[in-house]
Amino acid sequence: MKNYLLILLSLLTTIVSAQTVRKYSNEFLNIGVDAAALGMSNAVVSHTADVNSGYWNPAGLVHLEDNQLAVMHSSYFASIANYNYFAFAKPLDDRSAIAVSLIRFGVDDILDTTQLIDDQGNINYDRVSLFSTADYALTFSYARNLPIPGLSYGVNAKVVRRIIGDFANSWGFGLDVGIQFENDNDWKFGVMARDITTTFNAWSFDDDKLEAIQNAIEGQNQTVPESTELTIPKLQIGMSKKYIFHYDYSLLASFDLNVRFEQNNDLISTSFASFNPALGFEFGYTDLVFLRAGIGNFQNELQLDNSESLTFQPSLGLGFKYRGIYVDYAFTDIGDQSVALYSNVFSLKLDFSIFR
Repeated sequence: MKNYLLILLSLLTTIVSAQTVRKYSNEFLNIGVDAAALGMSNAVVSHTADVNSGYWNPAGLVHLEDNQLAVMHSSYFASIANYNYFAFAKPLDDRSAIAVSLIRFGVDDILDTTQLIDDQGNINYDRVSLFSTADYALTFSYARNLPIPGLSYGVNAKVVRRIIGDFANSWGFGLDVGIQFENDNDWKFGVMARDITTTFNAWSFDDDKLEAIQNAIEGQNQTVPESTELTIPKLQIGMSKKYIFHYDYSLLASFDLNVRFEQNNDLISTSFASFNPALGFEFGYTDLVFLRAGIGNFQNELQLDNSESLTFQPSLGLGFKYRGIYVDYAFTDIGDQSVALYSNVFSLKLDFSIFR
């Protein structure tokens, strides 16, 4: 067994060294899904237990009791970019479940002004066209309970498609693995390892399109990037516990630690890895109304005077549940990158038990 592991590790090392490893790749997959999770600053890896587990931790799919459907829509950067998510999950038996999900993050109707000026130097608006840039991720998930009580695992196989108009497009493939464990004291633990195979993206470029715009602005031509890129692995480690008060009131407290194997501006950053904590709470009343709050994404930001200041990302959320219908809302700051400081996210989840 050790020999097989050594061979696998050697192959992965060879592949990584032969490709372009980028610090930020397929970042649209890090935005997150489900307003309930976003309202808790994404600190859900240990207790996620519904159709959205296909994204957060596929091991949580084993808790499904019936088919579930989830959809989400949100707009970022003053509604310039749109993020859409759809997922469906189905229990196979009392020990296993499957799910499929689709994410699209795109900017549509971008003006292509590369042909605005004709060969005679005249401006011709009829030569202006529109194009879109979009990122897609299709994920297939499988989860199963292990013989050890309270322990389950899940696997994601994902296909990534990225399109930049007619200029460039890519295909990518990768795997995620997650585990969950619940002990006798109702403590829950979870680990989600994303891109364990260093998700591979292969780009192709339209040479004719690139040739046509090479001299659009003299002295500002860009070189064609590498045709391959790798997304390095990430870990999300979490623990949580739910408390019940006076039968009608509940409090779920959850802590996650996000680990990237790179050096960046996270709260704790080394040459080996960077660590960023997240803390989330959910207060529930009669399992009908939920109030959520969270804090995460701690960053050491460099200021104009070369000093550093610590920033963080707060979030709030509200949820309603009626029989098998779940409506959730999150008010969250998306990394201080949007034109408006905070973003509004809505999601809907349907449990098919409502039809019984």
